Amino acid sequence: MGAYCDVQGVIAPQIHFQLRLPQTTWRADYLQLGCGGLCGSVSTDRVAASSGCVPLTDGAFAVASSDEGHYQGNGLFSTDPTLRADFGYKSDHQLALAAKAIIKKYYGQAPTHSYFDGCSQGGHQALTEAQRYPTDFDGIIAGAPANNFTALNTFSHAWTAQSVFLNGGPATITTADLAPIHTAVLTGCGAPADGIIADPSACDWDPASIQCKAGQTSAADDYCLTADQVTTLRRIYAGPTDEHGKLLYPGYQLRGSELNWANVIVPTTPTGTTGDQNFVRETIRYQIFDSPQPTLTYRDIKFTAAYYKKVMGLGEGMYDATDPDLRAFKEAGGKLILWHGLGDQHIPAVGTMAYYKAVQKAMGGAAATSTFARLFLLPGVAHCGGGQGPNTLDALTAIVDWVTKGQAPDSLLTESVDSNGKVTSARPAYPFPYIAENTTGGSADDPSSYTPVRSAAEAGLTLKWLGSFRSGYETVGNWANGKWVVTKGKA
Repeated sequence: MGAYCDVQGVIAPQIHFQLRLPQTTWRADYLQLGCGGLCGSVSTDRVAASSGCVPLTDGAFAVASSDEGHYQGNGLFSTDPTLRADFGYKSDHQLALAAKAIIKKYYGQAPTHSYFDGCSQGGHQALTEAQRYPTDFDGIIAGAPANNFTALNTFSHAWTAQSVFLNGGPATITTADLAPIHTAVLTGCGAPADGIIADPSACDWDPASIQCKAGQTSAADDYCLTADQVTTLRRIYAGPTDEHGKLLYPGYQLRGSELNWANVIVPTTPTGTTGDQNFVRETIRYQIFDSPQPTLTYRDIKFTAAYYKKVMGLGEGMYDATDPDLRAFKEAGGKLILWHGLGDQHIPAVGTMAYYKAVQKAMGGAAATSTFARLFLLPGVAHCGGGQGPNTLDALTAIVDWVTKGQAPDSLLTESVDSNGKVTSARPAYPFPYIAENTTGGSADDPSSYTPVRSAAEAGLTLKWLGSFRSGYETVGNWANGKWVVTKGKA
C-alpha cells in the first residue's frame, strides 16, 4: 500500500480500531479484517487469503480492523458483560458502521463494495456478520472458522488434552512420535508419493495396526504404539463424545494432520503443556459461566450429555455463529467463500463441512447454495496456512470477481511458496464436495495434472452430534440480576 491516512480510534466503550485510507489509489472498496485467537490487538496487516491480490497490494482498498473490544489475548475481559458481547458478536458490526462513515466523510462518497476477510476467530467474525448483519458486507471470506466457539474451546480442546494426558498422567504422545505416526498414516491411507492425502475423510486407518506386539518395544527403525497410545489416537480421530457415543462438537482430527499437532495437541515432553490446554483454561474460567471460575482446567470438563447442555445453555448465542439460514445474506446479494485446511490442528475441518452441509439443507440444496456460498478444502494444510500441502491462496480476488462480475469461483489455486518467494508446487482446490485428483499422471506440483472428482466421503458426511445448527431464530441476550438472560424470537 502506498501513502495513506492512518485513522486510529475507539468505539465505546473500548473497541480500538485502525482504518487505513489510501490517499491516491483508492478504488472505492472497503476491506475489513478479522483477528485471531481471543484477539486483543489491532492489525491491518492480517489478511488471511489474499496471496497475489493486486488490488490489495496496489492500495485499492480502505482497510480496517479492531481488537474486538479488549486488550491482550486472555479471557478475563469476558467477565464484563459489555466486553463479552463486543467480542461475541457486536464489534465488527460497530466497526463497519464507523469505518463506512469515516470513508464517506474522507472521500465524499460511501464505498461501492465492502468485503470481510478473516481466519480462525476471524472466520468466526466473518460468519457472525453473514448471519447477524447480512447487509454489512457484499463479499465475505471465512477461513477455518471458529464459529462453533463454545463447544470447540471446551469439549473439542479438552477432549484432545484429556486424551493425550490420559487418566491425568504424563502425555502418551509427544512431538517425537508425530513423524513415525504420520508415516504409518500415509501408508495406511494409501497416500501418493507427494505425501498429501487428498480425501482424508475417506480414510479410517486404525492405530492398532501398528500396536506393539507382546515383548516388542518401539525403536526408530521399528516404530510401534503402546496400548495407551492407541487409545489416545483413537480418541483424537473420533472426537469428543458423551456417554451415548454422540459427538459434543461436530468434528474431529482427520488422518494425515499429525505433523501439525506439535505443541497444540501434543507437548514436546511428557510433562509439557499444549495449546489446547490453554484455550480450554481461558474459556472455562472466564467465558462460559456467569461468574469467574479461576481454578478450573481442562480436567474439569465432563463429557456427558448433562454437562454439555449446561455449558452450551449458559451463553447460548453469545459466542457462536452456527445459524445455517443465510437467506437474508443471500437476498442482499452477499457472496461467501469458506475455506479450511484439512490438516488443521486447532479447528477440525469436519466442523466446517458439517456447517456447510447444514447451510445447504437450510438454503434449498447444494445447487441453490452454490449460487452464493462455496466451501474449499485444502489437503495437508494446517490452521490458516502452513502444513504439508500448498497453503497460500487468493480468495480475495475471487470474492471481488464474484461480487462485481458475477463470476463464481469454480476453483481456487493453492500454492507452496519458499522463503525466496518462488512457487514450488501448486494445485487447484474445488468446491465441496469435489477434491483435486491427479488423473493425468502428471507432476503432483503442476495444477494442470488435476481434475475435480466428487468425494463420496465428504458428500455423505453424517455426524451423531448432540447439538444442532440453529435455524430460523435470532438469539437476544441481556445482562440482568448478575447473569446473561437469553430470549429468542422468530427471525
